[in-house]
Amino acid sequence: MAHAYTPGLKVSEKVRVLKKRILPLIGKVLVNKNDVVSSDMVVAETALPGKVHSINIINKLGISPGRINEYMLKKQGDTVKKNELLAESKPWLKFLRATCVSPIDGTVETISSITGQVLLREKPKPVQVNAHIDGRVVDTIENEGVTIETTATYIQGIFGIGGEVTGELKIGVKNQSDCLSQNELDESFRDKIVVTGAFIDYETLKKAIDVGIKGIIVGGFDDGTLKRILGYDIGVAITGTESIGITIIITEGFGKIEIAQKTFDLLKLRSGEKTSINGATQIRAGVVRPEIIIPYLDEIKADNHLISDGINTENNQTGIKIGDPIRIIRNPLFGKIGVVNALPTDPQLVETGSKLRVLEIKFPDGSVSIVPRANIEAIEQ
Repeated sequence: MAHAYTPGLKVSEKVRVLKKRILPLIGKVLVNKNDVVSSDMVVAETALPGKVHSINIINKLGISPGRINEYMLKKQGDTVKKNELLAESKPWLKFLRATCVSPIDGTVETISSITGQVLLREKPKPVQVNAHIDGRVVDTIENEGVTIETTATYIQGIFGIGGEVTGELKIGVKNQSDCLSQNELDESFRDKIVVTGAFIDYETLKKAIDVGIKGIIVGGFDDGTLKRILGYDIGVAITGTESIGITIIITEGFGKIEIAQKTFDLLKLRSGEKTSINGATQIRAGVVRPEIIIPYLDEIKADNHLISDGINTENNQTGIKIGDPIRIIRNPLFGKIGVVNALPTDPQLVETGSKLRVLEIKFPDGSVSIVPRANIEAIEQ
């Protein structure tokens, strides 16, 4: 049977999810292999070196670099407090005394008798990595991090902003084509991950942030709203570090596009469950997709083993075949979902006058279109 190889979004009711949780620097791993962890549990920690401040002691005291150690009140490695004396001159007349104080709380890192400079370093900044998902530790990397396994409903979005958050999943609309309005939002939505339907406008999004909603899952979004809420045009770099008070995952694309039926049905099925989402997205090389992970908490047993093996979400992509669901990702049929009806092997002439490899797509209403293979994205199951 013919296959076409194309990138795809995973939409799975029950798969085995493996998540690596790695520190940015060498540090300490706080859990052991086979430990059961919750999403908010810290699994590893380290400390980022503090900012360095350069102090020109010789200029402040009017001395030569070679004599700097004679005037220092602190030695290399000593801790200092803000406004504490670092060095002072020793004139015959006290009113001629010159001093130098520390501008920070920190440590004396170096004292140079060549440049006359003293380098102070601020206190290290603690960095903690949490589990992000409920599951079991299946591997530990000494001083670096862990791999966590869980069985979960796993859904990838097409675009997102905002980082990792966890909360209860709440379905805010009756149908995937509906749109949640700002008047419907109240305190019952606080701290929830909310499915808002086919579209969310700027006013509703602002209300969601004010109410304290942790995350939004929506079919379509307006790029003008994105720029308005961020205050700038988003670039090609990876998203996920935005600080707007909410994480947004777009499942289908830009514009008013209803959530795919299977995606919406899965979200409804898992309504009320603890859900972890991450809006981080990178579309260029090294693709990163926003993701929704809803663990099956009852399958984490007391003996620290999961009942279901499921599928590793990091498996290599396989080809699509006749009958597989796909989404069209370019105009004029952008956002439409159908199934592969045929996979012609020879290139065909398209409207632009080019010869391209194509697919025949059948839509739910029975209509059929010929689409370039580069214009579709597989919905992996």
